[in-house]
Amino acid sequence: MDESEIRDREPVQSSAASAETVEELKRQVEDKQDRLLRALAEAENFKRRTQRERDESVRYANETLLRDLIPVLDNLDRALEAARAAGGAAGVVGGVELIQRELLKVLERAGVTRYSALGQPFDPTRHEAIARVVSVDAKPGTVVGETMPGYMLHNRVLRAALVSVAAAPNEDD
Repeated sequence: MDESEIRDREPVQSSAASAETVEELKRQVEDKQDRLLRALAEAENFKRRTQRERDESVRYANETLLRDLIPVLDNLDRALEAARAAGGAAGVVGGVELIQRELLKVLERAGVTRYSALGQPFDPTRHEAIARVVSVDAKPGTVVGETMPGYMLHNRVLRAALVSVAAAPNEDD
């Protein structure tokens, strides 16, 4: 072989090697770009998830305080019932009712709502059954009595309503 033939072959081999190198570099760039896009998407998802958790934390930050205030309201309810039963304590009843209304307003501003379960189907996520009452009038599984009302903070149960649930007369105990 002549030296000129060898020189002519080298650029062909060198050109093929360059094309492979360029293709390999293109694949690497595409791979890195794909990884970068995935990392950016993951970072954006993390940011959204963190913001959502922070918002929920702020929304329910007062939950413990409000849970502690509810028994105060229960005591006011009991005092009102006792004063009404006694009869002659109209001034006491009026004062306690005023306190009760004010406390309910404070709780409502904080996102707490009071709910009644009477006449509703028993829902274990919102009601706590403390008794079964045999009833021919009420459909089985219906709340027929309420010992204490339930309270919600936005859409979360703070305290379930304490209820009595109707049972059919022929149900086995």
